[in-house]
Amino acid sequence: MPDKNMPKDVLNVVKKKTGKTVSEKDIYKLASGVKPSTMQSDAQLRQLIKQVSGLVNIPVSEQTMNELIQAIKSSKMNTNNMEQLMKMIMKK
Repeated sequence: MPDKNMPKDVLNVVKKKTGKTVSEKDIYKLASGVKPSTMQSDAQLRQLIKQVSGLVNIPVSEQTMNELIQAIKSSKMNTNNMEQLMKMIMKK
């Protein structure tokens, strides 16, 4: 059962970690373009990371981008479960 507070929790974590306010609409717009195949493609993951970086106006170094891609691709979680992905990100 999905957590009804998940969107608000995500927004709060983004604000806390970046100092930037992001709207729920912006998060859903980005998330709607993420497919299971996105999580296995370096090029698509780079594009997604760049979109998120642009959304919060915080640059991501090439090294950090490579680390994020490696962490996502080596993760054994179900890539169909975006809630699980968000919980993993929120813990970092």
